[in-house]
Amino acid sequence: MGSIHVQEEWEDRLHEECGVFGIYDFDGNDVASTIYYGLFALQHRGQESCGIAVSDTNGPKGKVSLSKGMGLVNEVFTQENLENLHGNIGVGHVRYSTAGSSTRENAQPLVLNYIKGTLGLAHNGNLINALELRRELERTGAIFQTTIDSEVIAYHIARERVNTHSVEEAVKHAMGKIKGAYSLIVMSPRKLIGARDPFGFKPLCIGKRDNAYILASETCALDTINAEYIRDVEPGEIVTITEQGIVSDRSLCLSKEKEARCVFEYIYFARPDSTIDGTSVYHSRIMAGRYLAMDEPVEADVVVGVPESGNAAALGYSLQSGIPYGTAFVKNSYVGRTFIKPKQSNRESSVRVKLNVLQEAVKGKRVIMIDDSIVRGTTSGRIVNMLREAGATEVHVKISSPPFLYECYFGTDIPSREQLIAYNRTIEEIRDVIGADSLSYLKEERLKEMVNGLGICTGCFNGTYPMDPPKEDIRGEYQK
Repeated sequence: MGSIHVQEEWEDRLHEECGVFGIYDFDGNDVASTIYYGLFALQHRGQESCGIAVSDTNGPKGKVSLSKGMGLVNEVFTQENLENLHGNIGVGHVRYSTAGSSTRENAQPLVLNYIKGTLGLAHNGNLINALELRRELERTGAIFQTTIDSEVIAYHIARERVNTHSVEEAVKHAMGKIKGAYSLIVMSPRKLIGARDPFGFKPLCIGKRDNAYILASETCALDTINAEYIRDVEPGEIVTITEQGIVSDRSLCLSKEKEARCVFEYIYFARPDSTIDGTSVYHSRIMAGRYLAMDEPVEADVVVGVPESGNAAALGYSLQSGIPYGTAFVKNSYVGRTFIKPKQSNRESSVRVKLNVLQEAVKGKRVIMIDDSIVRGTTSGRIVNMLREAGATEVHVKISSPPFLYECYFGTDIPSREQLIAYNRTIEEIRDVIGADSLSYLKEERLKEMVNGLGICTGCFNGTYPMDPPKEDIRGEYQK
């Protein structure tokens, strides 16, 4: 899902994944505006492109209206183009690219016309065998319009549908071939289908509002549209929503011990007001902060979080340690993905444009600064320096995740090992690079406690992945 360039200092962060949203209104109401608000709530998961595809289940079979473009949800959609999207079933998507470049063609949802009708597909995740499957399809004459692995999934579903009785059966057959991380929403002329990979890397939940059913990446999207949360789609489960209700197929589900959710949903990606697989994201972050305070306490005058995901962990640290919680950073909320980054020759720092230190909060104080991760270290070093310039007498950095030591192949935008600050460095050496008085990370064994014992993937910390990583690097152009 996207490109990172070392010189762009504010890009030295983890990046969001993608967000998916689907709705089927059995009363026949237009759903485009509801999808719009749902995507708005999921905007944090991707700011590169977005799209909405809708269809009328009572109209001509297979007629799909699609609108998509580059940019934020409120930039791409206007009142006018939403009013032109008529239909009571639809899917929406917000994208941050980890595989395939940033172009309009790669924006989702994808809409496919084929012999059995029309498919609309929205996908969050990364396949590890996409390249192999694409080559296989190309050898049999398939022509691709995009460079994203979502199109490979759509092709496989369409191909399987020709030989199966239903679209949900086709989705199941396709899931037997694709490997990796995915939450899918598939719209066929009369059905809405949600599917989650057997490891459960990416979240997907079910909601209901009046006589409409909803599928969404996070529960915060259900709250935004005033829908009731019903439950999560289980790892490996396929749910089919029709006018007859919801049918579930759990035949691809693995044992609970094998489940491997991306732990960064809880640490960083998801909105704090979301609940994933029964565990509150906010509570997980509070607990991460508490564990940091328990395991490596340090004397200080104030605890501050680097916005946004460091804030809850900082509060947890404060609650556990009794050290006052403070606000040290003022964030400029208007710096989006379209922000023109300063050149190296300019004196403006991208970090300073996004974040400024509240001098009164830190001057003359020993500060504990809590952040969710350190990727390359350039941003952390600049923030530590900004705190010192504002008068902090000591800066102790606490990270609410373990150190990154390995690549991620499942949709989290972690660069190659050589670019990771923790690769081949001790904690003391990292502390030295970022200029902090002390540095500590969350202990790996705390992760499972933090998410109430759920099965999680910790491959980026220890190199042990839930499935064999690909033989060739498929992680997209940010690997440069």
